[in-house]
Amino acid sequence: MPLPAHAAGTFSIAERTVHRLGYGAMRITGPGVWGWPKDRDEAIRVLRVAVELGVDFIDTADSYGPTVSEELICAALHPYGDVFVATKAGLLRTGPGRWYPCGRPDYLRQQCELSLRRLGVESLDLFQLHRIDPTVGSDEQFGLLAALLEEGKVRAVGLSEVSVAELAAAREVVDIATVQNHYNVVERGSEAVLHACEAAGIGFIPYFPVAGGELTKPGAAVAAVAGALDATPSQVSLAWLLQHSDVMVPIPGTSSVAHLEENCAAAELHLPAEQVAVLDALGAAG
Repeated sequence: MPLPAHAAGTFSIAERTVHRLGYGAMRITGPGVWGWPKDRDEAIRVLRVAVELGVDFIDTADSYGPTVSEELICAALHPYGDVFVATKAGLLRTGPGRWYPCGRPDYLRQQCELSLRRLGVESLDLFQLHRIDPTVGSDEQFGLLAALLEEGKVRAVGLSEVSVAELAAAREVVDIATVQNHYNVVERGSEAVLHACEAAGIGFIPYFPVAGGELTKPGAAVAAVAGALDATPSQVSLAWLLQHSDVMVPIPGTSSVAHLEENCAAAELHLPAEQVAVLDALGAAG
């Protein structure tokens, strides 16, 4: 019997094929993405159920917790089999809700080594620069990523929250497999970056992929489409992303099994052309 997430289709990252509806493991940490979750066993259950539903792309970062998310992923899923685990480095944490870029090459190398240890692997499937540090030369940061790739410490390199120009500059130094930017049905500031990724065959990982706020309230645009299709606003948001681009790999995150099941069911939702047009127009209005 086909697994729900498999209906999303596939995308290849560094010669590994993953299903395009992934799971973002930020929310399995404590409040403010700080410390351990209230219920560690439930966090592990969410991760395992995600895989049971067909998710084989898990996205995390050293700064989620910090370290907590990676440790939970290892406890829940190691050895990973066909599950592809992506992580990130480049943001310091000094407390709940506090994030500070740090792209010093020695720091990024250290964090890579620590992620290898926490995840229990010899090579990271995908290592992403969480932010380009404006206080460090970008070529130094990209050069370190290239060195880790050459050494086999990582199998693929990604970037997060970058412009078209920054993506182009990075590609002069190192092969880029993915870009992870803020993007959803109403937040389309990275549309040009998405087009650049499409042209180059680079995976685009939209974070905060589910639209919220006024547009999801009863009677509002996303909610109206959801009602017409007997779906939820979250499912409509994810289905729109999957239909919007073949390089899109959404990573909705949750600490709830029920919400996880709802999100995975979005892979099976097909949006008719007239509903897609309604949702497309939201980006233009925004």
